[in-house]
Amino acid sequence: MRAARLIKMVLLLQSRPSMTAAELASELEVSERTVTRDAQALSEAGVPVYADRGRIGGYRLIGGYRTRLTGLARGEAEALFLSGVPGALREMGLEDAASAARLKVSAALLPSLRDASRTAAQRFHLDAPNWFREPTTPELLPAVAEAVWDDRRITARYRRGEDLVERELEPYGLVLKAGVWYLCARVSGQGAFRVYRIDRFAAVEAGGERFERSADFDLPAFWGERAEEFARSLLRAEVVVRLSEEGVRRLPHVVDPRAAREALAGVVAGAGEWVRVTLPVESEEVAHEQLSALGAEVEVLAPAALRERFAVGAARLAGLYGV
Repeated sequence: MRAARLIKMVLLLQSRPSMTAAELASELEVSERTVTRDAQALSEAGVPVYADRGRIGGYRLIGGYRTRLTGLARGEAEALFLSGVPGALREMGLEDAASAARLKVSAALLPSLRDASRTAAQRFHLDAPNWFREPTTPELLPAVAEAVWDDRRITARYRRGEDLVERELEPYGLVLKAGVWYLCARVSGQGAFRVYRIDRFAAVEAGGERFERSADFDLPAFWGERAEEFARSLLRAEVVVRLSEEGVRRLPHVVDPRAAREALAGVVAGAGEWVRVTLPVESEEVAHEQLSALGAEVEVLAPAALRERFAVGAARLAGLYGV
């Protein structure tokens, strides 16, 4: 434990010109007296830790005691610090490892690149969860993440409807989509890859056996294809509508963008013109909710039941506003 703390202290001092005892104590989560003892131990071991006395004094390394990654340009260094998403790493149980890695890299960088982590963090931030949704971390996520990193088979029980199903899985990769964690895995002995929601796992047990990853598996490409297939599979119905020029402009913002692109392919609405399109939708109920956002810029022509639903809603609104 102390050895790890001493190493971290050296890395902290390599990454900054100097640090006060209070700053080191806060970073190392120890007392200032422990910092003093650790600095003395490092000095006795040959690490050139120098203590500046006085009110604004502190600790620093002398004699150029550092390893430098001189091959990194500023853009490369900033991109490196963007690669870790703090919230996601924390949920997977990798926050400490990522913090230690960033600290080691910071310590090894040239002084001119030391602020790369700060400048990157001030310019880019990933906020994965949806608005108005309280994100929850699946209890079994750290165990699944560990198996993914270690290429280790797992025995998982997951909820499928009202039933619990048990499978032996080869966990290939994790995806965080709008605050929800998914596992891309292959059932042992089968070639097809599947997607599982981590929060539906009831139990996960890592075995002692590792699996050999397929060299052809590309996680981003697989997820992109599967996400598009899933989105298309939801569009099981069609509605026929008339859209104003403004309705054409706003349609991709209120329905599935792929469905809007498909419906509007080749359609050009001139000034004051209305166009007739056939729109793929998930269901009549969903279509009513989505198309209502267009107000008077859309007229539903079919199916008749959906048109009647809009007519009833329009009559109720007219009654409310005394039209």
